[in-house]
Amino acid sequence: MSKINGGIEGYVETEAGASEPVAAVSGVSPAQRRPDKVNKDLTTRLNRIEGQVKGIKTMIERGDYCDDILTQISSVKAAMNAVAKLLVESHMRTCVAQKLLDGDEDIIEEFVKTVGRIVV
Repeated sequence: MSKINGGIEGYVETEAGASEPVAAVSGVSPAQRRPDKVNKDLTTRLNRIEGQVKGIKTMIERGDYCDDILTQISSVKAAMNAVAKLLVESHMRTCVAQKLLDGDEDIIEEFVKTVGRIVV
């Protein structure tokens, strides 16, 4: 492990038992960080969603048919749900798991509240 930008660069174990690098983040232990692959996937998905939202704005400005716009809005909502699902999974495998291993049971209540905000 090496120190970068006040944080520690390290590795996190994947489900298959392999190690993936994680970016350095100040104040966050290596076991609590999302793997670089997850961050890249989240960023890629959010960039795609950003393009979809811009497309919806264009559709509204052009005066496109409402049902077509609503269909696109539905697609964006589904894409955001997929981002949330990926982030929740990563959060469980990194932050929550490490806090439980450290004996911090308050993380359970925090996680329940978080899931309650995103489950509609």
